[in-house]
Amino acid sequence: MFLSAPEADELLQRSKLMICELYAGKGGSRGGANRKEGNNMKDTYGREITYLRLSVTELCNLRCRYCMPEDDAVKKRHEDMLTHEEMVLAVRAAASLGITKLRITGGEPLVKPDIVSLCHELSQIEGIRELCLTTNGTLLPRLALPLREAGVDRLNISLDTLDAEKYRRITRCGELSQALQGIECALRAGFEKIKINAVLIGGFNDDEIPALAELTKRYPLDVRFIELMPMYDSGDFGPEAFIPYTVVTERLPELEPAAADGGVAKLYRLPGAQGNIGLISPVSAHFCAACNRIRITADGKIKPCLHSSEEISIKGMSLEEMEQTIRRAILEKPQWHGALSYSERSHANRNMNQIGG
Repeated sequence: MFLSAPEADELLQRSKLMICELYAGKGGSRGGANRKEGNNMKDTYGREITYLRLSVTELCNLRCRYCMPEDDAVKKRHEDMLTHEEMVLAVRAAASLGITKLRITGGEPLVKPDIVSLCHELSQIEGIRELCLTTNGTLLPRLALPLREAGVDRLNISLDTLDAEKYRRITRCGELSQALQGIECALRAGFEKIKINAVLIGGFNDDEIPALAELTKRYPLDVRFIELMPMYDSGDFGPEAFIPYTVVTERLPELEPAAADGGVAKLYRLPGAQGNIGLISPVSAHFCAACNRIRITADGKIKPCLHSSEEISIKGMSLEEMEQTIRRAILEKPQWHGALSYSERSHANRNMNQIGG
């Protein structure tokens, strides 16, 4: 079960104190004044690229219908995947070019056996100011505190429904109680600014918009509604599933605009809430002009754009070769990802678990 509102308030205050003490012991926030600034890297459209999403595995303990096929697709050979050392090297190369924010993704990153030690090494890389991780939350009861101690700053946790049967249906095998317990353990571990990611799916969870939004009143976290994207293998969803973010504002007329935080989400807040409601619209109102990110897949391919088929391999490269290749990928980043809809599919040519959610 979730914490009660008084327990959540008390936990938030303890968490703030713990984080202040943690940072004080390190001599200030990680990656701040004691670190050298990387070379600011801009693409050919003038966008400064400061954000890397690194997928550390294609494997997952769930089988979400919008992310991967039920049979786990094609499993690659171990030797085809980036090694622990290559992942660290790739982030060092990216940081030297001005990357300051790093997000660890998958698959489910917490199924990777060495995820805690990897996060610790990545958190120590000069220039990386913020280390984030996206997870389905089901393994957080065991790993939330070790991840916090390893240097992970923030968590995004996927949660598309608060109905146990619908959770099993969308994940094909998951238990809602495990995900909810994971959120509670993340709060107890001292994580602040937790973001709950809910993929907005017409006919599946649009009736739960108020209930999901209500979480921001009960707990110190944000809830973000993300438009369903027409990915390579998302055939489980018909045209009715692809609904725009504006459905949220229609269902929640009491929403009030909130201050922007530098991200791609349009931010709102319910009266009396502890966190924000974020609306992310890659389909109906793309934000390519403000895109500041690149991606590296678990098998070592740089994707300058999520929805582009272009991929550039860094597998087996030296630090210097990785730097040159990442620089090239940034300069080849397209202006926008093209139209997306039920009938206009993504050109990514991969499922989301093979890219990094």
